[in-house]
Amino acid sequence: MYFTVSVVGAGAWGTAVAGILAKKVSVKLWSKRPQLCEQITLQRHNSSYLPNFYLPQNVEITTDLCRIGQSDLIIMAVPSHGFRKVLQDLSPFINSSAPILSLTKGLEQQELKRMSEIVNEIIPSSPVAVLTGPNLVEEVIAGYPSASVIASTDTNLSQQLQELFTFPTWRIYTNGDVIGAEIAGALKNIIAIAAGIVDGMGYGDNTKAAVITRGIAEITRLGVLMGGDPLTFMGLAGLGDLVATCSSPKSRNHYVGEQLGKGRSCQEIISQLTKVAEGIKTTPPALGLASKYGVELPIAEKVNSVLIGIQSPLDAISDLMQRQNRDES
Repeated sequence: MYFTVSVVGAGAWGTAVAGILAKKVSVKLWSKRPQLCEQITLQRHNSSYLPNFYLPQNVEITTDLCRIGQSDLIIMAVPSHGFRKVLQDLSPFINSSAPILSLTKGLEQQELKRMSEIVNEIIPSSPVAVLTGPNLVEEVIAGYPSASVIASTDTNLSQQLQELFTFPTWRIYTNGDVIGAEIAGALKNIIAIAAGIVDGMGYGDNTKAAVITRGIAEITRLGVLMGGDPLTFMGLAGLGDLVATCSSPKSRNHYVGEQLGKGRSCQEIISQLTKVAEGIKTTPPALGLASKYGVELPIAEKVNSVLIGIQSPLDAISDLMQRQNRDES
């Protein structure tokens, strides 16, 4: 069992997980922003991301990676584009056998790597796991009944983490398919942008159902070729997370798509975002993986066209509707 836990990244999800786990263990929460650390320490809430969620006194807020690395369990909750750099900076201070749990749903831009692959590359001696599923942070901290998946090839680790994260309103399942869990978690953000686009354009439930259904088909095609289990994509890590992210106004990626559908440019939307929408940065590496494995991701391709401004949402949807007829499989 873990007695001390460090959460690396004081965004909404990292802050929430730190506060929740503090009911069971002592927690350190790291942010690179000294002003944010001072504000949380004094006021016991994260005014930048979760202003109405108060942290217990046994959550220590710090900018010191050395203190973070001394914990029994390291939880990475930084965005995908900063994951490698933060982990590299943290690695000299980590006990080489301390497990690392990733909360990050994204892909590395240039190397096209999943977060667990980055962990294995930088700290190969550390066991690694990922937490994923339909985890809309506002609902988890509100105590709405929720379910998530912890995926790891280390069965003992996943079972220990399952026990740590299990609460009366938060049910945790285990899964040995790390590849499938990470690919599902990353690519669902792209499909959520597409779902937001159709909402922003004023289309109805038929259109969104088509996006979700064909979206999970795309995710599964790529994930299985990469070595994922087809069943993973039908579970909480896949379909469950996809439905929640495509349907909820709380989803950042859905919000981005909705604004695109209303005619705003990606640059304009990003300039006003206060939180990371992983789908924007995940789209190019997802298409890179699709090229590497020789698979089509038509929805992701059109989302990318809209994001980079070479197609309007209307033209992108028109292209999808006019693709050559084919079997559904």
